[in-house]
Amino acid sequence: MRHSSITVGAVAAGLLLGTAAPALAASDEDLSTIRAEIKEMRADYVHKIDSLEKRLRVAEAEAKAAKAAAAKRTPATAATTTAATTVEPAPVVLAAAPPPPQAAAPRAPAGPGAFNPAISVILNGSLSSFEHDPSVARVPGFALGDAGLADRGFSLGESEIAITANVDHEFLANLIVTINHDQIAVEEGYIQTTALPGGFTARAGRFFSGIGYLNEKHAHAWDFEDAPLPYRVLLANQYGDDGVQVRWLAPTDFFLEFGAEAFRGDAFPAGGAANEGVGTMTGYVHSGGDIDDSSSFLAGLSYLRSKADKRDTGGDMFTGTDDLGIASLVFKWAPGGNPTVTNLIANAEYFFGHEQGDFNGVPVDYNRTGFYVQGAYQFMPQWRIGVRYAELQTANVPIALVGSTLDDFGHSPQATTAMLEYDTSEFGRFRLQYTYDEADLRPNNEFVAQYTVSIGPHGAHNF
Repeated sequence: MRHSSITVGAVAAGLLLGTAAPALAASDEDLSTIRAEIKEMRADYVHKIDSLEKRLRVAEAEAKAAKAAAAKRTPATAATTTAATTVEPAPVVLAAAPPPPQAAAPRAPAGPGAFNPAISVILNGSLSSFEHDPSVARVPGFALGDAGLADRGFSLGESEIAITANVDHEFLANLIVTINHDQIAVEEGYIQTTALPGGFTARAGRFFSGIGYLNEKHAHAWDFEDAPLPYRVLLANQYGDDGVQVRWLAPTDFFLEFGAEAFRGDAFPAGGAANEGVGTMTGYVHSGGDIDDSSSFLAGLSYLRSKADKRDTGGDMFTGTDDLGIASLVFKWAPGGNPTVTNLIANAEYFFGHEQGDFNGVPVDYNRTGFYVQGAYQFMPQWRIGVRYAELQTANVPIALVGSTLDDFGHSPQATTAMLEYDTSEFGRFRLQYTYDEADLRPNNEFVAQYTVSIGPHGAHNF
């Protein structure tokens, strides 16, 4: 700015010199006078510019202080000032109001629901028809948990309400409440870590065990209306209980996961919360990957050891241990990896169980085995067909238990199932299923028509 003032002075001096040009014979005294006047003008301009710059700095400082004071004012303070002005009006000097603080840019959601619960509802209704009364159905050679056949006629079936949300940056929480035959129960309710290092994940609460392939899947995600015969008989459809779980995902190019769990031991095949409330232990390993662009697989080995303390199954009492091993294999195929038009899901599991203890006062020590094989094929968009075969075997019982629940009467329980499914979308499904059930001594023809609809966001299930 000072350079500009000097330039202005020089221009003014030039004009003066131009005016004095006709007097070419000016004396030295005149030249000295002119030089003095130019110096005086330059000093005056410099003084004025300095003064303006000082005033500008003062004005900027005052504006900055006023803006800071306005930003610190709270709504309550503003309200108090307004009220005081209303009661005792006083002349004020109007000034330009400082601009309001700029609103912070919205942050992207941190997860499903962005800390607000993601709520979903699964409605699962059916119409069932049985040749023989399902309420008296049994499986000779096996003590059953609470896993009987469905009722005849119309039924709402097992519907669920799920609430899931992030608790904070360390945990998520999940609650699933089921409604089945007018009974409301907590199917799952747990917290799970989201930020453990090294590929570890921990879970605590009530949840389905990670053993086997189907055990962890909810019923509405099954490829058939009901669980395969070995699950129904050996695990009362699914094993779930109160406990803790730890999983480790190995840092490999293919999928490799290890898991271990400890449960209370109230659920079948355990019972009575033995071992001071730690009655069941499990361990498993899952591994899989892509075979090519169109196919993939998943294999697993699982082990469950439970202890029963006066387990009551329809009046039969058992105290002892139950060991169960499961080998699983799943194959999925979709042309080019795109399952929207056609795809195939085939899976099989083999069960080996051993029970030892006291059954109705009689010492027992025997093995049970079982398996199932099933496949579901989507032959065109929205349409699927499926078939399943399952079988069980058990050992001979002591003479004291001949004719009891554990006597199979030389019968091998079996079941063959076929289904046809139409999906209106990923949220709606209608299914027809037929089972030739030879689990009991008298075969049963079973027909089921089922609908399943999903409302709201629901998390995806595992492979």
